[in-house]
Amino acid sequence: MLGDVRVRSQVGFEPERRGSHPYLGVDFRTLHSRAESAGSIPARRIRRLFSFQRHLLSSRLLRGAPHLNPLHILDEDYCGQAKCMLEKVGTWNFDIFLFDRLTNGNSLVFLTFHLLNQYGLIELFQLDMVKVRRFLVLVQEDYHNQNPYHNAVHAADVTQAMHCYLREPKLAESLTSFDILLGLLAAVTHDLDHPGVNQPFLIKTNHYLAALYRNTSVLENHHWRSAVGLLRETELFSHLPAEDSLGIERQLGSLILATDITRQNEYLSRFRTHLDENDLCLGHASHRHFVLQMALKCADICNPCRPWELSKQWSEKVTEEFFHQGDIEKKHKLEISPLCDSEANTIASVQIGFMTYVVEPLFAEWARFSDTRLSQTMLGHLGLNKASWSAMDPETSGSSEEGESEPGRPTEEPSSRALSQGSQET
Repeated sequence: MLGDVRVRSQVGFEPERRGSHPYLGVDFRTLHSRAESAGSIPARRIRRLFSFQRHLLSSRLLRGAPHLNPLHILDEDYCGQAKCMLEKVGTWNFDIFLFDRLTNGNSLVFLTFHLLNQYGLIELFQLDMVKVRRFLVLVQEDYHNQNPYHNAVHAADVTQAMHCYLREPKLAESLTSFDILLGLLAAVTHDLDHPGVNQPFLIKTNHYLAALYRNTSVLENHHWRSAVGLLRETELFSHLPAEDSLGIERQLGSLILATDITRQNEYLSRFRTHLDENDLCLGHASHRHFVLQMALKCADICNPCRPWELSKQWSEKVTEEFFHQGDIEKKHKLEISPLCDSEANTIASVQIGFMTYVVEPLFAEWARFSDTRLSQTMLGHLGLNKASWSAMDPETSGSSEEGESEPGRPTEEPSSRALSQGSQET
C-alpha cells in the first residue's frame, strides 16, 4: 500500500478520476443529455450490466481453458456483419457509425480488443485478457456518450485511424511492439471523460480542473490522469516492474498532451523542420515517439479527410457540441467562445475555417513524411469535402477565392488563433 501511494505521488495521481463535476449549475453528466421517461432504465446502465456478466463468463472460460482464443470470448457479443467489418478495419472508408450500431454501442471495446489481438500484443506483453476486457469496458463507460462529438465513437474512430497510420510503410518497418501498444492506448484514451466543453470555458467558469492544471492543457491533462487511474484500477500492467509501468504512464501522457490544439504550431513547426532537414531517424526511440505524436494528432482531427458521407456526420456532430456550449454561455451571460455562436456561424463556415487553418497544414506535412496512397487519398477527400462545404456557404466560398493561398501555409494568423481557441481537442 505504501509503495502504491509513493508511485502515485510521483506522477501526480488524480484521485477524482470518475464522474463529472458541476459548474454554474450545469453538470457534465447531463450537459448534452435528453430527458428520459420516468422509471426508464438507461441503455448505458443495461450495457454496463451485460459487460459485467460477460466479464464473469470470460473469467470462468479462461480459468477452464487458458489456451482459448481471445476472440471467442466476443463471439456472442456481436453479429457476423460486425466481424466481417473487422476484416477490413485497415481501410480508410471504414464506417465506424455502422460498426457502432452493429456492436450495440460497444465499438470502442470490440475494435480495440480486435486490434490488440491482431498485433499480437496480448500474448507478447502477457496481458490478462480479463483485465484487458475490463479496462476497455471502463474506458468506454467513462466517455460521455451524451456528447454529440467527444464520445466513445469518436475514440473508436481515432483508434481505427491510428491503426491505418501504424500500417504505413515507414511506421510499420520501424515501430516496435511497445510503440504500437502505446499508440493504440493513447488513441483509445485521448479524450477520456471529456466534458463536452472546451478549455476556455473551463477557465472562465473557474472550474477546478482549470485551477488544478494551471490553465495549461487542462483537458489533455485530465484525459491522461483519467487513463492512468483506469490502468491502475484494473491492474493491467501490474505484472510488469514498477519502473516499466511508470514509463508507460509517462509516455502515454506525452502522446495525449500532444493533442492539445493550442500547441498545434509548436508541433507542426518541429515536424516541418525535421522534414526540411531530412533528419528524422526512426531508429531512435525519441524520433519514433515524436512520429507517434504526429500520427495521433492526425488521427484526432482526420474527420475532414474521410469520405464525405462520414466526414459530414462528424462535422454536424462537432458543430452541434460547439453551438450547445455557446447556448450555455449565452444563458449565463458569458462571452461566447469562437465558433460556438450559432447565430454568427454555420456548419460550413466552421468546417472551412478548420480545414484551412488546422487540417490542411498538418496533413500536407504528413504527406511529405509519408507519401503514400493513403496520404493522397486523405488530401483528396479533404479537398472535395472543403469544396462541398464551400458550395453550401456562398460567403465563405467568395472570400476563399479572393484570398486563396498555398495549401498548408495559412496566411491569416488572427483567424488561426481564433480557430485554435474555439476548437479545443476537435
